[in-house]
Amino acid sequence: MKRQFTLIDGLITFAVLSLIGYIAYRLSFSLNYKWNWAVIPDYLLYYNEQRQSWQSGVLLQGFFTTVKLSIWGTLLASLLGFASGLISISRRLFLRLTAKTYVELIRNIPALVIVFIFYFFVSDQILPHLHISSFTRSLSPEANTIFAFFFADPAMITQFISGVITLGLFQGAYISEIVRGGIQSIDKGQWEASSAIGLSRWRQMRLVILPQAIRNMLPPLANEFINTIKYSSIVSVISIQELTFQGMQVMASTQVTIEVWLTITLMYLVLCLCLSVMVERLEFKLSQSGY
Repeated sequence: MKRQFTLIDGLITFAVLSLIGYIAYRLSFSLNYKWNWAVIPDYLLYYNEQRQSWQSGVLLQGFFTTVKLSIWGTLLASLLGFASGLISISRRLFLRLTAKTYVELIRNIPALVIVFIFYFFVSDQILPHLHISSFTRSLSPEANTIFAFFFADPAMITQFISGVITLGLFQGAYISEIVRGGIQSIDKGQWEASSAIGLSRWRQMRLVILPQAIRNMLPPLANEFINTIKYSSIVSVISIQELTFQGMQVMASTQVTIEVWLTITLMYLVLCLCLSVMVERLEFKLSQSGY
């Protein structure tokens, strides 16, 4: 049903536009600050005279690193979250307690503390034994280019993996609760009916319960995927050259502060809005297909 534009909608729109206008006025005229937007484009995209081609600036490189961190962190968080969510409704007490312990530990520890604990106390002891750095050094220049495209520069691979695992562990705990709640929201009669026709518990879950539960999970899952993008800024403290880290480097070298933060904000906003639109389209397709 098409919604009409009411007086309340008009008042809210006017109030929001007035607030935006007031903030813009304060930033433009009342703030004792010398604006310098001219430096920003070179840190996004610049022309390399030696290579005779356009190159990504440090802010755009940081943006791409944020995208890669978010993608791999989301994939890991989804795997951990779905596994933990499924075993949290297991009939075995030990499995349920394991999932509960993981969720409660992660949910009650700040993300920044998890970053430091994992990077300085866990990855420092584990990742060197996997010989990832020596593996990347043994790659050909062409293979290194491909590796850097999908992951990170070989020199930063340890920090990148630490960041991905930290994001995955942190967000996986919240996804676990979403999965558990989505499964438990399905009426018990669905379990009983699928059991009556002779399906095993695994086939009940895969063929009957999960297809219905995923539709309930999708909105909160989308919120957690967006949170993964935003939480990726935390790993800047371990020198991963993502968007926030690169922005702080630009601010340190140019003394341009507000322009850089506004540019970073816009880049995060574009990324999160694109993900929101994709999820909305997926929800629409699921509803159209009858799920």
